[in-house]
Amino acid sequence: MGNSALRAHVETAQKTGVFQLKDRGLTEFPSELQKLTSNLRTIDLSNNKIESLPPMIIGKFTLLKSLSLNNNKLTILPEELCNLKKLEMLSLNNNHLRELPSTFGQLAALKTLSLSGNQLRALPPQLCSLRHLDVVDLSKNQIRSIPDSVGELQVIELNLNQNQISQISVKISCCPRLKVLRLEENCLELSMLPQSILSDSQICLLAVEGNLFEIKKLRELEGYDKYMERFTATKKKFA
Repeated sequence: MGNSALRAHVETAQKTGVFQLKDRGLTEFPSELQKLTSNLRTIDLSNNKIESLPPMIIGKFTLLKSLSLNNNKLTILPEELCNLKKLEMLSLNNNHLRELPSTFGQLAALKTLSLSGNQLRALPPQLCSLRHLDVVDLSKNQIRSIPDSVGELQVIELNLNQNQISQISVKISCCPRLKVLRLEENCLELSMLPQSILSDSQICLLAVEGNLFEIKKLRELEGYDKYMERFTATKKKFA
């Protein structure tokens, strides 16, 4: 991509606060953006070939609310990313990430996190520190079990479809705001699904198709009627 074209995008972004450069074959984060650290609110560099984020620059976008780097080649995220105190939406689908920075819990304003199609092997414990997190998409990773710490998650919707999950902590029923739990196409036996999800949780949409049991067996479990009450009440609310 020519320098003049990039310059034009930078000039536009200076006025709008939005920098969008998708499908351009970029192999690195544009260094020209360091001129805009104090006025960018949105950066979208999806569908490129970016392998890393520059630590010296990425943490300086003090007003940044939305960062999208879907379909790149990121293998690691710098700790400096976690300095983005106003970041509300982070979308990193289809990269090669195996873990999140230890300081990820400092992204205090984060509301939506998309990490579908990466190489995560566990539920990142840092997510439990994020008090405003509403929606988390961890589908299409390599997660095998959901630990006790899940009970501290504040999310409303958790997507764990297409992982390798065979064990779920009963603590998932303690999530104070969790309404939508997606567990489709995992490795769950019916005996490994905590019954308290049905009888004693806030969850009103449980998606479990494509596991190691028939859905009709789920309907026979104790507590299923309580779950259906929540499900129906929610449906009415949005009808």
